[in-house]
Amino acid sequence: MEEIMPTMNVNGVELYYEEHGAGQETIVFGHSLLFSGRMFDDQVQDLKDRYRCVTFDFRGQGQSQVTQSGYDMDTLTEDACQVIERLGGAPCHFLGHSMGGFVGIRLAVRQPKLVKSLILVNTSADSEAAANLPKYRLLNFIARWVGAWAVASNVMPIFFGPKFLSDPARKQARIKWRQEIVANHPIGVTRAVKGVITREDVNDLLNKIRAPTLIIAGEQDVPLPPEKSKRMHACIPNSRLVIIPNAGHMAPVEEPEAVNAAVKEFL
Repeated sequence: MEEIMPTMNVNGVELYYEEHGAGQETIVFGHSLLFSGRMFDDQVQDLKDRYRCVTFDFRGQGQSQVTQSGYDMDTLTEDACQVIERLGGAPCHFLGHSMGGFVGIRLAVRQPKLVKSLILVNTSADSEAAANLPKYRLLNFIARWVGAWAVASNVMPIFFGPKFLSDPARKQARIKWRQEIVANHPIGVTRAVKGVITREDVNDLLNKIRAPTLIIAGEQDVPLPPEKSKRMHACIPNSRLVIIPNAGHMAPVEEPEAVNAAVKEFL
């Protein structure tokens, strides 16, 4: 199957997406804040022989359009809903990482017919911890008015674990993902950050999820530590929990083999 890499108009915004593979079942990937669908390259490469894999960039990030508004989790959930419907992917396996997981929780409860299974990676049902807000707002201010390059060194230890950051063999990978952070549109990404850090607590939705659910946590995750995943696991019926050793917040990038193995076993 020829790879298709177009954009689609969703809720009045042009969203970039990629489609790989031609399996009978579709996996839709929702990416983390500060990144794009590119963060799932290792997962797509491993899964595309069996599944139709769809990645897309949330508004204001990656190659999608920067909009004035719509960065709240409810609007992003509606965007994801329309992506799934427009591509004829329902019911899909929805894999959401961090911000994509915030969307996945809402999607599974509000549009259950679209979700065959749910995979929540390095994510949480909580609102942002109040103690984090001053730091994140300051970093966001600097990124907006100076540029993402000015905060990349501060952001890398938040997103990546010690093993990834110290491994000499991962030097080029560190450069690659730092550049991904720096490449963010200053207006789009700061609006996206605001949407994430002002998100509402949705713990009350967890026991309403009916789709089989896999929860993956990074052992060394700083912003969303494994305890948050354990609490979700206790609340979501028919859920499984896998904690990835030596992984920080970007487990799909840091430990792709372990993440892929957990996903394939679950599916």
